[in-house]
Amino acid sequence: MMSEQTLHVSEDLKFGKVEIAPEVIEVIAGIATTEIKGVYATRGNFAVGMAEKFGLKSPGKGIKVELVDEGVRIDVFVVFDYGVTIPVVAQKVQSNIRQALINMTSLGVEEVNVHVVGVQMDKEEPISEE
Repeated sequence: MMSEQTLHVSEDLKFGKVEIAPEVIEVIAGIATTEIKGVYATRGNFAVGMAEKFGLKSPGKGIKVELVDEGVRIDVFVVFDYGVTIPVVAQKVQSNIRQALINMTSLGVEEVNVHVVGVQMDKEEPISEE
């Protein structure tokens, strides 16, 4: 387990080093998650929910990033739309997160674990004509 708060990406002595904070990885993974059709939302903690009520956006909510020797371990806590095929949508989330992180950071992704914590039912009631 790495004890540092940033992940080293490059140690090029000519230009200096490049480090990425875990919060950046959370944001990238959060955006990649919400791009997938069938994902209603990511589920954050109470503090994130309160911040959003005051208009502060948190694209990294519902994402836990752990820096390990093999790369990055990501846990995503999501609410899916009712009626989707959960394993298919979960695999699309995993794939999109991996691809986004490779494209933007060149980091190795050890695991992407998708935790389905809810299903969003349609809130609109059908209008009855009498």
